[in-house]
Parts: sequence; structure tokens; C-alpha cells
Amino acid sequence: MRYEHIQTAPLYLLLVAVGVGMLGAAWLTPMAFVRIVLLCSGALMFLLAGSFRQLTVRDAGDHLLIQFGPLPLFRRRIWYAEIDRVQRSRTTVLDGWGVHLSPSGGWTWNLWGFDCVDVYYNHRKKVRIGTDDAVRLEEFLQHQIAHRL
Repeated sequence: MRYEHIQTAPLYLLLVAVGVGMLGAAWLTPMAFVRIVLLCSGALMFLLAGSFRQLTVRDAGDHLLIQFGPLPLFRRRIWYAEIDRVQRSRTTVLDGWGVHLSPSGGWTWNLWGFDCVDVYYNHRKKVRIGTDDAVRLEEFLQHQIAHRL
């Protein structure tokens, strides 16, 4: 059994808009230091926009790969042998999007929407994977856990 799902979302356009605004402000400002700060900040916004355009979750043999992209600056591997259990869940507005520690505990990897799969591993750690394919991801991970034993 194999799994791969790529979710896209329009939120990266917000980062593009902020980057364009910063580059426009850099063009208009007469102060060199402020211009440099705005140019660097604008470039960072474009880099982040390219990093958070899509979320790929796929089977990589002995582990699950979670990766934002198409610029793969943020990625995470979860070894199937370490997974204790998985559970379909829902995120809240507080969980937000991106990669960060979650108010509900553990790390959140979310791009868009509220459906997610909580992956518990190493007897106490949790990763919350936001996805628009929660049913199939949970079934795939349950299959991996059952065939590991």
C-alpha cells in the first residue's frame, strides 16, 4: 500500500502580496538602510511563499515524509516503527497554518482547512498533520501500524 497526497492553498498569495509591497516601498524610500531592510524582507516573503504553496505527505518506504514546497525548506520524517497510534481530528483557529508548536500539544504541519490526522509516536510525542485527505491518510497509517506488528 502506497500513499501520496499534495494539497495546495491560496494563502501563499498573501506572502507574495506582502513581498511586493515591501519591494515597492524599497523602491520609493530614499534611505539606504531602510531600502536594504525592505529588499531583504521582501525577498524573504517570496522565499516563504515558495515554501508554503503546497503540502506533500507521502510514503517514503520506512517513513512518512511531510514537506512544504515546491521549495522544500521545511520537511519532517516520521518513522513508521515509532508510531504508536493515529487519530483523525480537527484543528482550531489557534492551530493556524504553517509549522509550529500547537496549543493542543506537539507540532502542527498545516496548510489550509481544519481536517487533520494526529500522529502519536515514541509514547508521548504528537504531530498534527493538516490535510484535505484525512480519511485516506488515517487509513494508510493504520495499515502501516497493523503490518508492522
